[in-house]
Amino acid sequence: MTKAIITVVGKDTEGIIAKVCTHLADNHINILDISQTIVQGYFNMMMIVDMEKCTKDFGCISTEMAELGESIGVQVKCQLEDIFDKMHRI
Repeated sequence: MTKAIITVVGKDTEGIIAKVCTHLADNHINILDISQTIVQGYFNMMMIVDMEKCTKDFGCISTEMAELGESIGVQVKCQLEDIFDKMHRI
């Protein structure tokens, strides 16, 4: 299984979850775990996803997700799980 961590942060607006999840589903990326919260009007979401069935490479998906984020006014970042783990091991 190829896991990735996706974070979404920005001002809360309608449709953030729907647009992000639709893009993932359209690319055959399965959401394994999801957590989201809104604090004083700011939206924060973290997802662990399985990219095993995705036909695009990770770089392409990461770029598309960042562009999607820009279009809806939030910041979307994608990291492969193993890199995320190594960066946060300290």
